[in-house]
Amino acid sequence: MLERYEVETFLTLAEELHFGRTAERMTVSTGRVSHVIKKLERRIGAPLFARTSRVVRLTPIGRQLADELAPLVAGMDEAVRRAVDAGRGVTGTLRVAFLGEWTAPVLLRAVALFSERHPDCQVEVREAQLANTRSGLGDGSTDVLIASFPFDGMATGPALLSEERALAVAAGHPLTRERSVSLEVLADHPVVQYPAVTSVEFKRDRTPEHTPAGRPVPKGPAGNTFSEMLSLVALGRGVLPVGAHTRRYYPRPDLAYVPIHDAPPIERGPVWLPSNTTTRVREFVRAATDANAGTLAPVF
Repeated sequence: MLERYEVETFLTLAEELHFGRTAERMTVSTGRVSHVIKKLERRIGAPLFARTSRVVRLTPIGRQLADELAPLVAGMDEAVRRAVDAGRGVTGTLRVAFLGEWTAPVLLRAVALFSERHPDCQVEVREAQLANTRSGLGDGSTDVLIASFPFDGMATGPALLSEERALAVAAGHPLTRERSVSLEVLADHPVVQYPAVTSVEFKRDRTPEHTPAGRPVPKGPAGNTFSEMLSLVALGRGVLPVGAHTRRYYPRPDLAYVPIHDAPPIERGPVWLPSNTTTRVREFVRAATDANAGTLAPVF
């Protein structure tokens, strides 16, 4: 059996391919690194590195060993981290955010239950904007986001909120005389676009390029925020498919909301970075699910 220190030294040298940098990372001397590697090579029975005065490179056997050991070590570290989390309970700080005012009540109910269950974990709450939702999850400034599905490349929990779709149009628009409209009307009017940073699948769901019958949908101007997008609609620059909650949270005299009768409901829930699936995140998603049971009835 290899000792953990031997494995760490070997994998670090396999990454750095430099004895000096490896020694710095391991906080030991280069002689110590060399001694560990030579001992490991004697145990394996073959050279793991080919080294000259200028170059250090992995041998084929060394490359195979590194490729097979690295995921095993990562899995061991993750198992230990989960065990530590379980032993200590849920502590530390959890950063949660909501996108859209209608998701705030869902988040606040989740925070209340989570805090009751895990009083030793501090919860920081903030509002996210369309432009920073993905970057916030990626850089760790947000652990869990309550947002709309789909959200490309992210893990998602159960849907906590469901609502029918409507078409936002300018007040006085001819479509305001309709009791409801079909998705096919999108081919007849420019559709205001979400900002470029918005995920591809989300934009395909909200502002499709074609109607269900295959007719092309003309693109209108893009807004940087949801309020800006609604202002573009009010200015007559285009129409915008939205969720029914928009009518309650954005009741503007220069806008009207017409139900879309043939579109599936919009679902919203917790979103997080897959590599950030910590005990805190899992417990928050569980609390969010429990606290918002019964909120899935479509709203209009």
